[in-house]
Amino acid sequence: MRTDLSIKEDVLDELQWQPNIDETQIGVVVKDGIVTLSGTVNSYVKKREAENAAKSVLGVKAVAEDIQVQYSSGFDKSDTEIASSAVNALKWNISVPQNKIDIKVDDGWIYLSGEVMWAFEKNAAKKAVEDLPGVKYVVNNITLKNVVDSGDIKDKIKKAFERSADIDSKGINVLTEGHTVKLTGKVHSLKEKDDARRTAYYAPGVWTVDNELEVVY
Repeated sequence: MRTDLSIKEDVLDELQWQPNIDETQIGVVVKDGIVTLSGTVNSYVKKREAENAAKSVLGVKAVAEDIQVQYSSGFDKSDTEIASSAVNALKWNISVPQNKIDIKVDDGWIYLSGEVMWAFEKNAAKKAVEDLPGVKYVVNNITLKNVVDSGDIKDKIKKAFERSADIDSKGINVLTEGHTVKLTGKVHSLKEKDDARRTAYYAPGVWTVDNELEVVY
C-alpha cells in the first residue's frame, strides 16, 4: 500500500514531466489515495493533461479536478468567436456527421447536443472543439441512436478487452442491459479503469457505461 506522501511526490514528478504543463501552477493534495488538483492554467488542454497525468500514477484511486482555465487578455475569445470556430472544427472533422450537432457557448463553456449513431462520433465532436482557443470546458450532451443486441455488445466488449495490452480482461466482468454496460471486478490502476470504460464505450450500441471497477494495488 502506497502512502499519500509518495503518491503526491509521484504526481508532482509526473506533472513536471509533461512538456505543456507548468507544475508550479497546480496544487496537489492527496488523502487516502484520492488526488485533488487545483490552480489556474491558460488552456483547456493543460487542464485535461494535468488530470490525465495524475491518473497515470500508481496508487491513485480517484482524481478530483478543480483547475480553472483563465486566458490572458490577448488570447481570450468572445463566445461568438468560439462558436464560429467550433462550427468550423466540426465541419472539417470527417468523423463527425454533418448537421447533427448543435453548439451553444456560454462564458467559454461549449455545450454540445444532438443525436448521432456511434460513440466514436460523439467523442470526435468533443475532441474537435476542446482544444480551440478560448474554450474553458466542454459539456458533451450528444445522445446516441442505434439498435444493437445487448448480447452482441457484451461479446464485442469482452473481445476488445482481450485484445488490449493495457487491460487485464480476467479481472473484469461485463454486464449489459439494453444500451447500458456495467463493469465490475478489479483492475490494477486508475488508468486501467479509465481504459476499460473507454473501450466499453466505443462498442457499437453502448450509450452508458457504469464503471464500478475497483482499483487494487
